[in-house]
Amino acid sequence: MIEKTKKVIPFIVLLVLGCGLPIQLVSETPTPSLPPQPSALPTFAPPPTFEPGTEKNPLILALAPSARPSDDAVAAGEKIAAFLESRSGYKVVVTAPTSEAALLEALKKGNAHIAPLTPFGYLLGRQSDSVTAVLASQRNGEAFYGAQFIANRKSGFTSYFDSTRGENTENAAQALSQLKGKKPCWSEAASPSAHVIPLGVLKQARIETAAPAFLAGQVNVVRAVYADDICDFGATFIDARDLPSLEADYPDVMERVIVLWRLPKVIPYENISLASSLPLEMRRVLQRAFLDLMLTPEGKAAVQTAYGMDQIQVAEDAMYDDFASYAEASGINLAELLK
Repeated sequence: MIEKTKKVIPFIVLLVLGCGLPIQLVSETPTPSLPPQPSALPTFAPPPTFEPGTEKNPLILALAPSARPSDDAVAAGEKIAAFLESRSGYKVVVTAPTSEAALLEALKKGNAHIAPLTPFGYLLGRQSDSVTAVLASQRNGEAFYGAQFIANRKSGFTSYFDSTRGENTENAAQALSQLKGKKPCWSEAASPSAHVIPLGVLKQARIETAAPAFLAGQVNVVRAVYADDICDFGATFIDARDLPSLEADYPDVMERVIVLWRLPKVIPYENISLASSLPLEMRRVLQRAFLDLMLTPEGKAAVQTAYGMDQIQVAEDAMYDDFASYAEASGINLAELLK
């Protein structure tokens, strides 16, 4: 009995051990392995942001664009920045853009916050929603000026402007329809009053003219109309006929050169704009600080030196709607007019 038991034990042990063998060792079809899982991408914390107007994120005050700003302009900019700091509590530093195109790009990217803009520069900034006007430059107490269409009295055109009452007697479409197919004399291509805006008036009235002559100066436009041998009509600011340089050579210019129609005062002078990215309350504080600056002799002198502005008034973007409408109607690429 003992001998039989010894013979059975090895078989049982082998049977038990065999039942414990892994299945894959006896399977004819291998089990496919899972593809490797991609490792997680590294994460980076975003750079810290700082409130505008602080030491780590100061407001940037731009000088008037210039390839080489004068020492006086830089010093004036520093005085303006120091005053704004003292009144607003915001940290302000000064920058000197080389061109208005570069300044507009800086305003869009947050590399400038306070800037003087020309009328066309402002329109471009407004189109991109990167600026808002807060202060308008004045001349002779006015923030806007007008333009006029002029012609030689002997040209046969009819005047639709009553000089006694100082007002037009017809709308633009009626008064200027007589200029269809006629040759204009414009000043420089970038002149608001002697090219872009009058052209916009004609375009809005659907009046197409002949190819123009550009005469590099509003005085030259008046002279050409007076001579009546270069173009059929011209456009100038109101009233270029009174310029002293014309009086000596053309004492009868006011009689010989007549006004056909006048455009209302919609053409602005330069303005001071702020980046639209700044909070509304911050813009209000800076606007108030600028107005206070102009009440001091030193501040007014600094603004005159840095920006060429003798007087300023509060401005709002809606003030420029008519100007923007005529500029758009002209069909001119305003970016090409910037220096």
